[in-house]
Amino acid sequence: MGDILSEIRASFGGGKTDLRTYSPLTFAYIGDAVFEIIIRTAIVEQGQRPANVLHKHKAKIVCAKTQAKMLDAVYEELSEEEQDIYRRGRNAKIHSMAKNASLSDYKKATGFEALCGYLFLADNMERVIVIVKRALDLAEIEL
Repeated sequence: MGDILSEIRASFGGGKTDLRTYSPLTFAYIGDAVFEIIIRTAIVEQGQRPANVLHKHKAKIVCAKTQAKMLDAVYEELSEEEQDIYRRGRNAKIHSMAKNASLSDYKKATGFEALCGYLFLADNMERVIVIVKRALDLAEIEL
């Protein structure tokens, strides 16, 4: 089986839109799901646990505060293009707010998700995984 983006595009169409036309919040929308599937998969691969334990552990990582911490840890290692995508996501006009996060953390998390979404849609899932893994390591976040 090919990579997930290719499979989705082959089954549902798409892939011809210029990524420069997407809003940073569109990138964040898909990036949220991309980040969550990476974290959920990594947690499940650690071993069998009850679903509620898996959920609680995932929720500690897939939240604005932790994503902001991860972004801070890895920011200097991002390319100029990646930093630009992050900044566009961070600076986008947000119409909602996380329940348990500061505005600063929420904006950083939105930027981080925008970066994940952009790289995913650019068919560079390998880079998303490298960034997430490196950010987890640098921020000392255990799965």
